[in-house]
Amino acid sequence: MTGLGKGLGALLQDSEKVNSSRNNSRMSAADVVGSMSDIDVNLIEANPYQPRTRFDQEALQELADSIRVQGIIQPITVRQLSEDSFQLISGERRLQASRSIGLTSIPAYVRTANDQQMLEMALIENIQRENLNSIEIALSYQRLILECNLKQEELGVRVGKNRTTVNNYIRLLKLPPDIQAALRDNQISMGHARAIITINSDQSQLKIFNKIIEDGWSVRKVEEEVRKLGMMSNVSFASKKQPTINQEIKSLQFQLSSFFGAKVSVKSNEEHKGEIKIPFTSQDELKKILETLKFK
Repeated sequence: MTGLGKGLGALLQDSEKVNSSRNNSRMSAADVVGSMSDIDVNLIEANPYQPRTRFDQEALQELADSIRVQGIIQPITVRQLSEDSFQLISGERRLQASRSIGLTSIPAYVRTANDQQMLEMALIENIQRENLNSIEIALSYQRLILECNLKQEELGVRVGKNRTTVNNYIRLLKLPPDIQAALRDNQISMGHARAIITINSDQSQLKIFNKIIEDGWSVRKVEEEVRKLGMMSNVSFASKKQPTINQEIKSLQFQLSSFFGAKVSVKSNEEHKGEIKIPFTSQDELKKILETLKFK
């Protein structure tokens, strides 16, 4: 099943049976499940677990034009609900484009799937789309973890990403809504967002964000300003006798925060003695920190 990706392919069992007969929408469930058939588009319901609600209409029209000339190159995937009813698993854009040009049937793989598998398949296919924005990916990761009971390590295997990458995306959902919307709409980059999220205060995050929008700050500029902001914050709480925190210490704190996906605190005194604190709020978070350190 070319193009679906390793994660989704593992969920959809490969079928050796391909039904060459067309107009098979009224076949028995035993004959249809596990096959590929041309199915009446009017018999296919939308996927209630489809995570995407926004579709680029221009791109959809381009796909429709391609289908008009080339036909459906990659069949959609459905599950059978009854003799005359199917539900879409994957291929929403292909189905919409086919309907828009008046096609009455569409080639489809018929698979068996329960509700949780439907959600997992739809989310994984969604994640594997090249034009997905960072917030859509983050929301899909979060739903897979919460609704499909997957751990970050398991999710990483399903989508072909390491745990750190998965965690970096999920952390984006802690940003203020205005910043999430800008990231969704490609007004700022993932690099901008990852730098901003290390700031403790929502107000400070929004201040940096406004500078990105108004003055076109680069990712490097944002990282520099975040480091300065962190230094100013620490100095304001420090004793008057305590010297200004070394720039190298602040740089180290910033790097460690990015590495662990947590707001790491690094403190050092005049005698070069200090401490590094890595916060965690649950046993799972502690486990992830230990795994990052490769501590066994």
